[in-house]
Amino acid sequence: MNICEIIADELKVQVWQAEAAIQLIDEGNTIPFIARYRKPVTGELNDEQLRMLDERLKYLRNLEEKKQTVIASIEEQGKMTPELLEQIEKARTIVAVDDIYRPYRPKRKTRATEAKAKGLEPLANIFILQKSDKTPEEEAEAYIDEEKGVNTIADAVQGAKDIIAEIVSDNAEFRNAIRNTVMKHGEIVSKAKDEEAKTPYENYYDYREAVGKIPGHRILAINRAEKEKVISVKIEMPDDNIIMALNKSMLSGQSNFTGVIKEAVEDGYHRLIKPAIEREIRNSLTEKAEDGAITVFGQNLKQLLMQPPITGRTVLGWDPAFRTGCKLAVVDETGKVLYTTVIFPTAPQNKVEESKKTVLDIIEKYNVSLISLGNGTASRESEAVVVDIIKECPKKVEYIIVNEAGASVYSASKLATEEFPNFDVGQRSAASMARRLQDPLAELVKIEPKAIGVGQYQHDMNQKKLDETLGNVVEDCVNHVGVDLNTASAPLLEYVSGISKPLAKNIVAYREENGQFISRKELLKVAKLGPKAFEQCAGFLRIREGKEPLDNTGVHPESYVPAKALLKKYGFTTEDITSGNVRLSKEIRDLESVSKEIGTDAITLKDMIAELEKPGRDPRDEMPKPILKSDVLDFDDLKEGMELKGTVRNVIDFGAFIDIGVHQDGLVHISEMSDRFIKHPLDVVAVGDVVKVKVLSVDKDRKRIQLTMKL
Repeated sequence: MNICEIIADELKVQVWQAEAAIQLIDEGNTIPFIARYRKPVTGELNDEQLRMLDERLKYLRNLEEKKQTVIASIEEQGKMTPELLEQIEKARTIVAVDDIYRPYRPKRKTRATEAKAKGLEPLANIFILQKSDKTPEEEAEAYIDEEKGVNTIADAVQGAKDIIAEIVSDNAEFRNAIRNTVMKHGEIVSKAKDEEAKTPYENYYDYREAVGKIPGHRILAINRAEKEKVISVKIEMPDDNIIMALNKSMLSGQSNFTGVIKEAVEDGYHRLIKPAIEREIRNSLTEKAEDGAITVFGQNLKQLLMQPPITGRTVLGWDPAFRTGCKLAVVDETGKVLYTTVIFPTAPQNKVEESKKTVLDIIEKYNVSLISLGNGTASRESEAVVVDIIKECPKKVEYIIVNEAGASVYSASKLATEEFPNFDVGQRSAASMARRLQDPLAELVKIEPKAIGVGQYQHDMNQKKLDETLGNVVEDCVNHVGVDLNTASAPLLEYVSGISKPLAKNIVAYREENGQFISRKELLKVAKLGPKAFEQCAGFLRIREGKEPLDNTGVHPESYVPAKALLKKYGFTTEDITSGNVRLSKEIRDLESVSKEIGTDAITLKDMIAELEKPGRDPRDEMPKPILKSDVLDFDDLKEGMELKGTVRNVIDFGAFIDIGVHQDGLVHISEMSDRFIKHPLDVVAVGDVVKVKVLSVDKDRKRIQLTMKL
């Protein structure tokens, strides 16, 4: 099995590209580093392609290891044949290898192994060959042996049938054919355990759908309902057709043994094959559904993390509540918390006027221009107060509703305690509300990705795979944006290419002890940060006012010499980078010749030009800006046909939830997203997008809003 060729074929890239990427991964390079700084080596494979390559590489290497284990086991038993070896070597999945190995796997005690121990395997072989003129009973008579526990002819015949049933069950071709048949013609069926019970799963109380067509989100819903013991689930298979096909394969025409073969086949199917195939298909459907949900979650998370920061404004973070009061935190434009307090404008205290005066004083004293209001409990009541404050305020102040997902997790975490040792959880949460606007990426990396709340069924799925995928998404986002070495927290630094958790802590400790970094080279003085870690991380770390202007760009230190040669060739100095005066793209027409002249390659040169012209460039600036508000829309104000602007909060398999400013996200079903056919909502929208919608219906009792994007 040539792993490079298989991966190249699957990713639709050249074999040499796959080989180069695999070699770089094996040398300990990270995906972000390879994607950004080894483009010439891989032929410009991007981070998404490299992630897929890395995942397939791990799977195929595990498959190869599995094959070697299986081959060694079969050879040890003395049962290996050239045909069997070829079958194993050609297998492309672990399931296929398991199917081939099944007859040779050491078994626990089964009815067939007991029958073999009683000496009945030769009798089973006579039945299978179907060439004897005797009846099964006449052949079985010779195998009666009371010492071995074969007391009657019926015992012997039954033992032989048990052996045949297991042979049928262990046949890799049979299993594969049955699996394919069930995927094409089987149905997944669910029934309520209590039809009168009111649950969110009533759609599945009497439900059936083709196994090959059921979408992932319905699989996950059915699984959850089954786990909560609301429904029972089974896969209905075309049993008669499958048994007929098995009989056709096992029978060599009409003979004295037709009856016993048919009985053994039916027993093997119902007792051994069918339960196993049902488990396999349920697992396969679940795994596919989880993979799809994880992919959607990852894409949503990426959009959320890449929302543009609102810079240069002092923000008032507002964590709403009833009984315990609303916690406020003033955060300056650098993210520093200037002041915190608690007000009680909501029930039961209802100190509205007192609270308004407090907030107006805060706005005046700290020059607040933006209020970041959490969308949790008492948010609606707080918003009404905020709007009144804005109307009374002589200066321009705007507000925005911020998703609180994960804020409580962060507020109670060890990290938050270290960051704000003198604050209670409410004050920490208010500070987080403000910072989420100022730099969503830097703030959200402090929260476990799955707690951010932009997925579906995330708590039901393979947590290891979910954590790994979401961790990769965060890593790609952080490295794509770049990190300020002198302000980044340890949790943010952990996601930088080549920096582990201990190294991140060491960097922060070094900074606290020695003051700000003045050059990237200084990183080599950090405890346990060696040349390899430096190579992987340096290009993604920025120093805004250091000794070397190139340290504030995405140019890697390994390319500083050609970068300076390039600047010199066109009459610029490194100081021109700081002042933003470098203009090269119009000057350079022939990348190949210029790159050779300065000692680099055309691909690196192209990236270098972009970095030198826009030092400290933030790719998030190109994303849709959040909607800032100064007035409130109430749920009761909604009318059918009303057109509004909203922000996409979550994208799922069957649609998208849109925040239209009424504290209850509206749903745009996939069928209402476009006049053309779309496979998935992500083809049309992404988290953070600002979209125009029209209200289709409002269900006030159930607090449901149906929207359409077909205006």
